[in-house]
Amino acid sequence: MHLPFALDRPLAFFDLETTGLSIDRDRIVELALIKVHPSGDVLERVRRFNPGIPIPAEATEVHGITDADVADEEPFSRRARSLAALLDDADLGGFNIRRFDVPMLLAEFRRAGVAFDVSGRRMIDMQIIFHREERRDLSAAARFYLGRDHEEAHTALGDIRTSAAVLSAQLERYDHLPRDLDGLQGYCDDFAPFRTGLQRWFDDPGDGLIFCRGKHRGRSLEDVAREQADYLEWMLGADDMDEEVRDVVRRALENLGR
Repeated sequence: MHLPFALDRPLAFFDLETTGLSIDRDRIVELALIKVHPSGDVLERVRRFNPGIPIPAEATEVHGITDADVADEEPFSRRARSLAALLDDADLGGFNIRRFDVPMLLAEFRRAGVAFDVSGRRMIDMQIIFHREERRDLSAAARFYLGRDHEEAHTALGDIRTSAAVLSAQLERYDHLPRDLDGLQGYCDDFAPFRTGLQRWFDDPGDGLIFCRGKHRGRSLEDVAREQADYLEWMLGADDMDEEVRDVVRRALENLGR
């Protein structure tokens, strides 16, 4: 795979097929990965997982993977450590990874008890470039940029092969796009900043955390801890809560002597 810019560390394009679109409730059933090294070496991997829950018919209609297809596969948790090691030194690339694939992957790592940190990584999202420039989906991107139909739509490896090809075509088409990963990271951040688990729950204006979701949206964490500590106790007990969210909630309660 040829990229029209130099890499200073590996870039891992990846795509997920899942049981649905809920980060908290749904699970990964397939992951495809293309890892491009600065030397030009390319590693491709495709892995299916038994999600431990039924795959809804509507999800199967999208990606074609059934319960029977993954019945004998290992759960994600059994492969989490090796996958984290494979991605450890890499920036990330893909189509819609900032809004879906990265949050879903982080949730699965968290459920598996495997630490995986995206801070400091560049995340290049071809959907963001496409939507800022043309505002359509991956199949339309293939037709627009590559002049062909995306015949492997909703197969993880097919999607990511097309995504990587679209990135090269986007860079050739738009002269104003940055030609380095730092610049592309900034371009994507300007349009759709990636929010960590903590940032999905709280805004930080500088004088204390403010809820930005849920029934206490707009209220400070300190006020909620003082007046409705049971809500924070619920957050601590929620199975899929990010550990960094638990940490700040726990400290807020401890500061009140609870």
